[in-house]
Amino acid sequence: MITRIIVGVVGIAIGSVMVVRSEWFLSFFGRIDWAEIHLGSEGGTRVFYKLLGMITILISLMIMTGTIEGLLFAIFGPLFRGR
Repeated sequence: MITRIIVGVVGIAIGSVMVVRSEWFLSFFGRIDWAEIHLGSEGGTRVFYKLLGMITILISLMIMTGTIEGLLFAIFGPLFRGR
């Protein structure tokens, strides 16, 4: 239980840094060609880093509340059921 909370808080912190400091991520990791083509002309990589940070925050919140297990079971459960 406590590990889920710690993982969630760390994930939320990392995601928040990705959203707020996307320019630092751009200068450190560089541009992503796919993001530049599909997410905008000159700011696609920044948008990608912000979206990745928001997804990280959402998944971290789901881990903290315990709802990630239900979602994963709903998506992948039918693959493991017997016939």
